[in-house]
Amino acid sequence: MLKTTYSVFLICFSLLSSISYGQVTAIQNIQGRKIQSLNGKWNYIIDPYENGYYDYRHDPFDQSKSGSGGFYDDRVQKDKSELIEYDFDHSPQMNVPGDWNSQSEKLELYEGNVWLRRKFDAKPEKGKRYFVYFGAVNYEAHVYLNGKKLGIHKGGFTPFQFDVTGNLKAGENSIVLKVDNIRKQDEIPTVNTDWWNYGGITRDVFLAEFPEHFISDYKLQLVKGNNNLLNFSVKLADATAGQEITLSIPELKLEKKYKTDAEGKIADEFTWNNLSLWSPETPKLYAVNIKTDKENIDDKIGFRTIRVDGDSILLNGKSVFLRGISLHDENPLLAGRLRSEGDMRMMLQWAKDMNCNYVRLAHYPHNEEMIRLADEMGLLVWAEVPVYWTISWTNPSTYANAKKQLTDLIVRDKNRASVIVWSIGNETPLSDARLSFMSNLAETARSLDDSRLVAAALEVHREGNNIILNDPLGEKIDLVSFNEYAGWYWGGNPSEITKYNFDIKYKKPVVITEFGGDALGGFHADENTRWSEEYQEALYKNQITMLTKIGALRGMTPWILTDFRSPRRQHPIYQNFWNRKGLISETGKKKKAFYVLKNFYDQMQAKYK
Repeated sequence: MLKTTYSVFLICFSLLSSISYGQVTAIQNIQGRKIQSLNGKWNYIIDPYENGYYDYRHDPFDQSKSGSGGFYDDRVQKDKSELIEYDFDHSPQMNVPGDWNSQSEKLELYEGNVWLRRKFDAKPEKGKRYFVYFGAVNYEAHVYLNGKKLGIHKGGFTPFQFDVTGNLKAGENSIVLKVDNIRKQDEIPTVNTDWWNYGGITRDVFLAEFPEHFISDYKLQLVKGNNNLLNFSVKLADATAGQEITLSIPELKLEKKYKTDAEGKIADEFTWNNLSLWSPETPKLYAVNIKTDKENIDDKIGFRTIRVDGDSILLNGKSVFLRGISLHDENPLLAGRLRSEGDMRMMLQWAKDMNCNYVRLAHYPHNEEMIRLADEMGLLVWAEVPVYWTISWTNPSTYANAKKQLTDLIVRDKNRASVIVWSIGNETPLSDARLSFMSNLAETARSLDDSRLVAAALEVHREGNNIILNDPLGEKIDLVSFNEYAGWYWGGNPSEITKYNFDIKYKKPVVITEFGGDALGGFHADENTRWSEEYQEALYKNQITMLTKIGALRGMTPWILTDFRSPRRQHPIYQNFWNRKGLISETGKKKKAFYVLKNFYDQMQAKYK
């Protein structure tokens, strides 16, 4: 009874709390709309004491009677006696999108507040609506346009937007953000992570123009388990009835017309034969058009089904082995987040060079462009939210934040054929509160999209030579998906780990979400010498021997594709602020274990033809 009451309370609270995180859901397919890029050079001011936000009594300027006084006013001196203690025009600039840590040496380890400003010209028209859209800002963003506060958004990896229709001026406009990337216990993620806390406006910024009544969301995907039954839904931004909407796929000679109901929605299921199904081998995408008398939206969508049957994963009805690798949204060759399509394509191509058909995009939502490239290049995707390690499980606002981030991820990527798994978290310790929190997230994912699998990266424990998986969350998810680090954090040297066996409670497909060990690229020694490529190579060989004893093994995403930066990793010789578990070094060189995994994947490809 207590668990049920707590769950209901969390759900109710989350509905109330979502208001504080920006608009309820992000606009679907922003790149398919009429947009003006606000990317480029932004002026910035480092503000560790938040002088631009609080007065000397520590009261926020934007909550004062006048609403002014902060840096967001973007004032310039008009009289030589006027006191202004900031100046955006003469402040340094950084590239947006881009994190601040990699663009200024003094900001490399900075966690705090930075103000960013961009001036831009606009020509707003009557009868049109305008939104400022952010692909991602890490972590908390206070957004102002022409001195007026638009709102606050929390969450470093999901998109959000604000309606600026009444605030946009003809001519020059000033947009200002206060960005705070300070880690806090009650946030998502929490204070303790194993990746670099890149602050800033890390993804695209657009000014988007829409008609008065516009399509905010749509979905076109196959119904789970049916290779020719399509589910099509549309939602207008407002409850406008009778809006005519046309769906067309010219290659299929498909055209269907609809009118929105009293809630401004359309929902339909219809059969269409002779679809060419999307798969890693044939990543077929169709040109899809959705239009009204005022809008014309183009998208590229693939159609495939994914489900589990006993201990098998069925892609388009055929058993598949997920030949995967994990990766972070970070360029190992150039400090910082992945900056461009070229960066992202490089990472995914490295995965394909290993004969992967699958990637785990850990531990947070990656760039939307990354998912679209996976669609194009033929890579299945595990998409995850940063419910990571020791979250504040009993804090309702923390749950609301996690639910909002999961919702925004699903809304953004639900039309991408590559995405087959929604992951609700990673390595979360067992407790009743955690089980309620995570179970509610699983239910949220299913309610938003029942056409994909729901999973989480669980943990195991050991009794003697048995590796045991009996996490009760396993009842709520579709895969037995877990991390284990035999041969690195426990279990002795690589040669000793083959003695372990697995005791798994659930009769579901097993997908190992992490295993691995560190190797400094270019350091060679015998296979029992930590940090050497030979140690990592032996670890992978023996992991494969150990894991293939699991009869239900249907995939893996070892940790990790490339070395990545982490403040937790401090050994001055072997780490130097790098997690060295990558199969590719920070110079782009493949380590010896890369070829071990590729050889195993070649065998799995032949087995699952």
